[in-house]
Amino acid sequence: MSPDERYSRIKEHLSEENPILVEVMEKFEELDKIGHQSGLLDENETYISDISWWPLISILGTFSTGKSSFINFYLKNRVQISGNQAVDDKFTVVCYGPNKAVTTLPGLALDADPRFPFYNISEEIKKVDPGEGNRVNQYLQLKTLKSEHIKGKILIDSPGFDADSQRDAILKMTDHIINMSDLVLIFFDARHPEPGAMRDTLDHLVATAMRHRDANKILYILNQIDTTAKEDNLEDVIGAWQRALAQKGLVSGNFFAIYNEEAAELIVDSATAERLKRKKDGDIARIYERMDTVSVERAYRIIKTLEDTAEGLKKKIPQLQSVFQSLAKKVLWADLVLFGTIGAAIGALLFKFETLQTLASDLMTSPAAASFTVGVIMIAMMVMHYKIRGWIARSMAKKWMKKDEESARSLMIYAKGWKSLLRVVLPGWSSAKTKALTALVTESKRSIQKLNDQFVSPSGSKEEVTS
Repeated sequence: MSPDERYSRIKEHLSEENPILVEVMEKFEELDKIGHQSGLLDENETYISDISWWPLISILGTFSTGKSSFINFYLKNRVQISGNQAVDDKFTVVCYGPNKAVTTLPGLALDADPRFPFYNISEEIKKVDPGEGNRVNQYLQLKTLKSEHIKGKILIDSPGFDADSQRDAILKMTDHIINMSDLVLIFFDARHPEPGAMRDTLDHLVATAMRHRDANKILYILNQIDTTAKEDNLEDVIGAWQRALAQKGLVSGNFFAIYNEEAAELIVDSATAERLKRKKDGDIARIYERMDTVSVERAYRIIKTLEDTAEGLKKKIPQLQSVFQSLAKKVLWADLVLFGTIGAAIGALLFKFETLQTLASDLMTSPAAASFTVGVIMIAMMVMHYKIRGWIARSMAKKWMKKDEESARSLMIYAKGWKSLLRVVLPGWSSAKTKALTALVTESKRSIQKLNDQFVSPSGSKEEVTS
């Protein structure tokens, strides 16, 4: 699907959900043009690839941490199979559907739809696990049901995994959904009070979350705290997990402790039961509140992504022009050396062999033959020029890869394409792009203000609407 087709389908969706974001989409199209002109984006790529256009909540953790039970309780429906062993080895995307009964669809339904966070994920899988991209159904599935609790948002349930035992593709997809999600719930099991037993999983999930610029969207949930009732050591178990997270460098207030009353063990001591229930009810309410407001956060996050991408390009454009100017100089000198050498060789041959002199003279007296010969020479020179440019660009890209992957990527796009270098090395190219990006940043701030107008009225001029 081309970028234009993807934009068209998403705009159709957003026109009903949030018209303000349709305007933002148009700004992303402008951003794509700059990316394409700069060589940062291939012609078939777009900056909206890493955006979920429905609010996205991902639920991660090892098996038996109660993720599936949490989802079932939240949706008031048995959507996921739960158990003490790993019962599902796929990422399950759950969204609203027309039927009350749960409908299960294959992963291809997600891979082919640009509105979902796993659009074209098969290509990403191929990059980390060659040959696996064609087996996307083994990694993903889509479940739909008619439930008001899921309307307007998407839930993703991860397979219970241990970072040591899973393939790179699974970990790649885990990182992918953390980056795209508006809210991430990471579940741990209170029945394993020694966090070291899950050190590999803890390392991977927490490290990935910490690298994210919006760490506030990550909630750490210690589930099944009813198992602490016998020893009456809830605080000790919570403390052990919080210390484990702190040892990984995480200092966050987003830590919750819950359990499922329907599946809970009998708590004999009434005081302990009341204390655990009070803790659970309070934390569940806070988690649900975050889940219910994720639609609002999504709109702001999309606009902020536009602003951040434009700001990032503003810093990148001058450096890119410098890189391309260096590439152009090297290509120019290589062309001069090669074509000068070829010209000198042809001159020497003409000077030495009278037969070649006669042939050249005959060609010059025939306009058609002369035009054909010049055309062939020009095409040959152009092909050689692009071959030289590709070789130099690839050589430069290898050197740049260690210090700047984006510049290296841009060089590789110019290495394999037929784009003109002239337009990116001309004076004023960098400043023109910077001005365009500054305008996009300004527009993104205006979009935030328009979004604010839907929810706030500091002057009190808007009448309060009650239902």
